Amino acid sequence: MTAEREGRDGMRIVYIHQYYCNPTMTGGIRSYEQARRLVARGHEVHVITTDITGGRRSLGWRRTDDDGIQVHWFSVPYSNHMSFAQRLRAFAEFMIVAAVKATVLKADLVFATSTPLTVAVPGVLAAKLRRVPFVFEVRDLWPEVPIEMGVLRNPVARWLAGALANLAYRSAEEVVALSPGMAAGVTARRPGTRTTVIPNAADLAMFEVAPEAVRGFRERHRWLGDRPLIVYTGALGRVNGVEYLVRAARRMAETDAEAQVLIVGHGKEWDETKRLAAEYGLLDRTVHMWEQVPKADLPVILGAATLSSSFVRPIRALWDNSANKFFDALAASRPIAVNYGGWQADLLTETGAGLVLDPYDADGAGVLLAAHLRDEVWLKQAREAAHRLAVERFSRDLLFAQFEAVLARSAAGRHRGLARAGQTIGEKQSGTA
Repeated sequence: MTAEREGRDGMRIVYIHQYYCNPTMTGGIRSYEQARRLVARGHEVHVITTDITGGRRSLGWRRTDDDGIQVHWFSVPYSNHMSFAQRLRAFAEFMIVAAVKATVLKADLVFATSTPLTVAVPGVLAAKLRRVPFVFEVRDLWPEVPIEMGVLRNPVARWLAGALANLAYRSAEEVVALSPGMAAGVTARRPGTRTTVIPNAADLAMFEVAPEAVRGFRERHRWLGDRPLIVYTGALGRVNGVEYLVRAARRMAETDAEAQVLIVGHGKEWDETKRLAAEYGLLDRTVHMWEQVPKADLPVILGAATLSSSFVRPIRALWDNSANKFFDALAASRPIAVNYGGWQADLLTETGAGLVLDPYDADGAGVLLAAHLRDEVWLKQAREAAHRLAVERFSRDLLFAQFEAVLARSAAGRHRGLARAGQTIGEKQSGTA
């Protein structure tokens, strides 16, 4: 990719993402993968983000180089264990420091990705001051999701969140949405907004794991061996409701005592989920729980999985998610079980790449999971279907091409708009308008 960079006239892009991660960190790496590809295509990328690893507020910015990406870090404490009010404070704090940083960096285009929605403010300010295009990416619909979850109850807070969403959509040359439902939510709030759907992606090269590495993983963990394994990787927050998997595992164990479940992640409901597994007598027997691991460690875990999984609570707004774990499973050619409807469930039903479970019936889910974990014919077909989806529809390189096209289109659109404005001014001054 370095060779591609030579000889190109690239843009200087300011990329605002409050919770950016690289593969050595725990979390999604969409921004890292997009930014490093932009660099390889000849663009200069400056990421503005926050460092939450130290747990302390920063005294200033620090700068690192991530494969050519210039990353500007400012420490703002954040944790899934925080209350909603504490999270709002973290969002507001980053919004202020990011606005200062974004406005002093030279840019040809400003890109901001939510959540939180507050990242739109530094993006809009920097773009207006620099008179450059602004592109906004929607990863979750705010304020629609927190309102439907009952988290955002205050009428004033709802109005402010709605006004912030309107500002972001109105100011953007184009909006990138991570799912069709999110795109619909954007245009429902502000009709006419130019919106492109670019979901999360399957990192095929990252999830290519040698068979001996998978065998070694299974052999190192005596509780696993050659037993069937269901894996959940990701957040254990209020949105996810991972206790559903524990309840399903209890029923599954009655049918298949050897089937194993591995939960890898972190979040506010970690302790509650672990207590429930212990209460059922499943902890460290059927259900195993590991703390979060770096993204680079996930491929071998998914490589050892018989089935991956993704869960959310039964709230309609959450069906429009674009879960990283869903696309990681596809990249690893693993079937995935979900307990929600929407576009991802439709994909699984249409292609046979996984299972759609009843969100209100964890016992029934346990029976269904047990039946499929030993069905070698179904597993083979589901693995092949998952692989086809990863290659043909969701490969990182394929979706990056669409992403770069959005940025190029936005930059060209702004330049045409400025040229037309300049022409109109000139005509008026000459008296010909």
